[in-house]
Amino acid sequence: MTTLQMEKFTNPAITDAQLNQFDDQGYLILPGFLPVDLANRLRQEVDRWVDDGLRARSIDSCLDPDKHGTPPLMELEMPTHGELIAYPPLMKLLIRLLGPAFAFHHLHSDRQAPGLPGKAWHHDYEYGPQVDPAHRMVHTLHYLDGLDDGTSSLVVLPGSHRERVAKTARAHFGTTVLPGELNLEQLPARSTVVLHSALFHARRPRPDGRTKDRYFIDTSYCQAGSKWPPVKPYWRRMLQRGRELRLDRGRWPDLFREEHFTEYRRPQQPADSQGRTASARAVRRPGAGR
Repeated sequence: MTTLQMEKFTNPAITDAQLNQFDDQGYLILPGFLPVDLANRLRQEVDRWVDDGLRARSIDSCLDPDKHGTPPLMELEMPTHGELIAYPPLMKLLIRLLGPAFAFHHLHSDRQAPGLPGKAWHHDYEYGPQVDPAHRMVHTLHYLDGLDDGTSSLVVLPGSHRERVAKTARAHFGTTVLPGELNLEQLPARSTVVLHSALFHARRPRPDGRTKDRYFIDTSYCQAGSKWPPVKPYWRRMLQRGRELRLDRGRWPDLFREEHFTEYRRPQQPADSQGRTASARAVRRPGAGR
């Protein structure tokens, strides 16, 4: 197990060394990447998203779209969340990682409650029959207050993105320590971790149980050239709103194009003794995420 200490990230331009690290290890750590004002405004919107029941309502729309339809508000319709999607320094990084053409895949936002259970080892790459595994998908994990002694840590397994296995191939390990892992226990406020979506990672609770609210936003993008499976049944409406709100800032024409995606297919998973699928158990717990 390795614990990293980092200096503050001050230059949004990715270096060749960082690009090589991402190719080899599957992650980049950008301490203090988001500016103070942007992070403060995002935090206010996360509070609204959780406290007003909007997050719970969006989960209902994913679990039972026939009953609930499109949620009354999507994350990208909140002004600062929409701003984050095409935040220029982030776009500059993504061009180096994904090339000049890439699409927005999804956005998740949460204020993860104290005492939240861990999330087992998994990856988030959306394999599909029309996806060339050579094409990249990335998750950008934004920790508004950072990570410290009062939060669960993010744990990654460097190099595991080069495997081609199911998302749950290591789930049976829970959140236990794996050989070669990197445990991110300390990150300064406003830090961002960029993961190749096929990289195995987990959320590990603190062993002493001391926790506090953990502000977390995940924005995900996929390289153009493949047809990617969407993860939300209302994905077309989501992309439409991105276009209507001009969240691409007039600079990223591929960001909200439907042609990068296949039709939505609802995941089929075995139910537990209470009749709940694994995905339902995960999303109904407040704060499920990395």
